Amino acid sequence: MTTTTRSRAAAGVTLLIATSLALTACGTDPAGRTETRENRNKPGAPAESGAPAKPVTDPLVATYEGGLHVLDGRTLKVVKDIPMAGFNRVNPAGDDRHVIVSTSEGFRVMDAVDQRLTDTEFKGPKPGHVVRHADRTVLFTDGTGQVTSFDPHDLAGGKPATTTYTSATPHHGVAVELRNGRLVSTLGTEEKRTGLVVLDKDRKEIARNEQCPGVHGEATAKDEVVVVGCEDGVLVYKNGAFTKVKSPTAYGRIGNQAGSDLSPIVLGDYKKDKDAELERPRQVSLIDTTTGTLRLVDLGTSYTFRSLARGPHGEGLVLGTDGKIHVIDPEAGGVTRTIPVIGTWQEPLDWQQPRPALFVRGRTAYVTDPATKKIHAVDVETGKELASATLPATPNEISGVKH
Repeated sequence: MTTTTRSRAAAGVTLLIATSLALTACGTDPAGRTETRENRNKPGAPAESGAPAKPVTDPLVATYEGGLHVLDGRTLKVVKDIPMAGFNRVNPAGDDRHVIVSTSEGFRVMDAVDQRLTDTEFKGPKPGHVVRHADRTVLFTDGTGQVTSFDPHDLAGGKPATTTYTSATPHHGVAVELRNGRLVSTLGTEEKRTGLVVLDKDRKEIARNEQCPGVHGEATAKDEVVVVGCEDGVLVYKNGAFTKVKSPTAYGRIGNQAGSDLSPIVLGDYKKDKDAELERPRQVSLIDTTTGTLRLVDLGTSYTFRSLARGPHGEGLVLGTDGKIHVIDPEAGGVTRTIPVIGTWQEPLDWQQPRPALFVRGRTAYVTDPATKKIHAVDVETGKELASATLPATPNEISGVKH
């Protein structure tokens, strides 16, 4: 049964069309330019028909213009090509066989092990962030402000039981559910985002903080500390209270973060040119949730929003435009080594255009190279290449199931 709690502002709030500037700045609004296309696959499309496929080992899913490639996670061989028109995005669902595909019409569940789109779908305009924590997967639908939470292990039985909450106004947001059932969710409108609200397990508000202009992105650190980015630092929710950690520059936007349950330090991006059409940052941020401090690390190269990840021991990983994975010791606050993977590259102006992407599972880092249509798997600990393959089409995003 679905439980729904609604918390809307006064009636008559009108949905505004997100501006192209917002799309560029966030780099996370899916399917923005393909909502009117009619040739996207529907539930029951040919991709789901035919005899059951042979299960694939540790599957990955790579998006390309016009579809999805399901890859064997060990050999990187393409085992299934699933046509799907438009700009689509992929995220781990939170279990060991499913991924969430964001389309122009909502969140679609794919059984990656069996290489098929399922009939399970969470419809809604402008599907946004997918967050996994404490055996709960939380979907944020930007076009309605609805937050949907479920146990990803229930996906094997079809559409799972869900709890939902609707934000006061629709916006490009994100939410995370904690082990005690509390929900931490963003506040804002399509024109302005301001901070966070915390709801108890019955979805009644118990705390809020609106000192986070341009709130964007989320990461959870050791001991369930939640960190979200602001245009002037980050907002930290820890032990039931908020703490603001300021950027060292007047404008210091942290919009994308990567956390680890093994570390109290969150890895974030860092942009300091408010007027740039496209800033190509060369520094990353390390937010220490124990001390409430922030330090910057110079990489000597730029990177993008698809460049951040964490390693098997909580180390920070950043894929630079120099083609190397920069391994960061969060405690020491510096780069300890680099792993060469691909050639040099430059971030395109349009955030939806393909650029190299990093996905890490266990001790294996997967890196796509759109320029060569290749994908590489490397061992994070040794730097050794484990596999490499050429794909039939230019890859854009890469994701996979989690163990």
